[in-house]
Amino acid sequence: QVQLVESGGGLVQAGGSLRLSCVSSGISATINTMAWYRQAPGKQRELVASFISGGSTSYADSVKGRFTISRDNAKNTVYLQMNSLKSEDTAVYYCKIVTMYGYYWGQGTQVTVSS
Repeated sequence: QVQLVESGGGLVQAGGSLRLSCVSSGISATINTMAWYRQAPGKQRELVASFISGGSTSYADSVKGRFTISRDNAKNTVYLQMNSLKSEDTAVYYCKIVTMYGYYWGQGTQVTVSS
C-alpha cells in the first residue's frame, strides 16, 4: 500500500522559514514526478514546485527564489525548503508522486504565516 506522509508544517512569522518533508513508502514502480502543491482556503490547489524530466526543477512564479525542492532517494523523501515566507503562502501543502501506474497524494500539512 502506497503512503505519503508530510510533516514540517506549522505557524511561522512572515520572513521566517520552514522545511516540509514527504516520506513515501510502498512505491515499487519508477517515479516519474515528485511535486509539492498547496491549497489556500477558498482557492484551487496549485503546483508550487516539482522535479520534471531529467531531474530538473520547476517552480511557480510566486515562490521562485524563496522555495527549493530537493530529495533524498535513500530516504524516500522529498523536501520543500521555504524561506522568506509571506502571509500569502498560508495553505495546506501536499506532496504528489506520479508513477507509471498512477499518482498518489499525501494528507497535507498546514502552513500558516502570520504577518
